[in-house]
Amino acid sequence: MNIEDYYNYCLSLKGSKEYMPFDKKTLVFKVKNKIYTLTNIENFEFINLKCNPEKALELRENYHSVKPGYHMNKKHWNSIYIKGNDINNNLIKEWILDSYNLVSK
Repeated sequence: MNIEDYYNYCLSLKGSKEYMPFDKKTLVFKVKNKIYTLTNIENFEFINLKCNPEKALELRENYHSVKPGYHMNKKHWNSIYIKGNDINNNLIKEWILDSYNLVSK
């Protein structure tokens, strides 16, 4: 996945809005004023996604490209390294949608 695909997919989700509240390089997407994903736009290596704690652990165990959330609460956030050999764009989109749905409830 590239940054344009990530950006367009996140904005395609109902009520999703982009922000840059931390600095000029951290792109944040929110729904209902809650963050569901963020990334560094200057160095697009990974995205952070909110996740159910049990599923977060399961994904980390099953995918080398999934790590505890960088600079986030490790219980509720995962960092997805987008260039990993063990994941694809459809899986990344599924996890973005899971994060979106978790936050929008």
